[in-house]
Amino acid sequence: MPAIWIIAKREINSFFDSLMAYILIVVFLGLSGFFTWLYGNDIFLRGQASLDAFFGISFWSLFFFIPAITMKTLAEENKTGTIELLITKSVSDWQIVTGKFLACLVLVAIALVCTLPYYVTVSKLGNIDHASVWGGYFAMILMSASYISIGLFTSSTTNNQIISFLLALFIGLFFQILFDVISNNMTGTTGAVFDYLSLRNHFDSISRGVIDSKDLIYFFSLITGGLILSEAMLSKRNWK
Repeated sequence: MPAIWIIAKREINSFFDSLMAYILIVVFLGLSGFFTWLYGNDIFLRGQASLDAFFGISFWSLFFFIPAITMKTLAEENKTGTIELLITKSVSDWQIVTGKFLACLVLVAIALVCTLPYYVTVSKLGNIDHASVWGGYFAMILMSASYISIGLFTSSTTNNQIISFLLALFIGLFFQILFDVISNNMTGTTGAVFDYLSLRNHFDSISRGVIDSKDLIYFFSLITGGLILSEAMLSKRNWK
């Protein structure tokens, strides 16, 4: 465990040293704040104490931001050869992957914590559904963790950050929208399978404040699968 936290701390420091963390957090807060308070389907237009507008825009903004966070985690290590330095230390491939995963998740969590003033402000404006709000935040953490694991996998397959970014978006697009579209055009068992694979359905379910075991199993399976594939790719490169 200490090795994992050391790797995570090193990765977090690299985010803030390169200004990436500051830029992503500021842009995320700017976009979420603009669409939550000022534009289109904002809180004042809805006329009710709800953060649905915030969760709606965050669902898409995190989809694009997370690949930008993860694209350099392993790709840059492979390109510069520093991954070989890590391997010579007394750390396993799983510890490397897990440490980088936690670092990315902490960065996303920091960005989400910065949005808590939205929650406090809206709760002062009217009777807000607290269970729905906390369910929405929990759903965003699970969604972010899922896309981080996918981003780590794509980053482990290449030494080019742009390729890693595009691959993560491509894979994520299936979970974000395509599986949902396919399920709507199919019936029976096939339609049910694609409906279950749609991340949006599980996200919406938890966002309503309903914690269902099938949703938790879905997210944890996706997270675990991405991390295992990342470790496998890292082990394969090391063996070569």
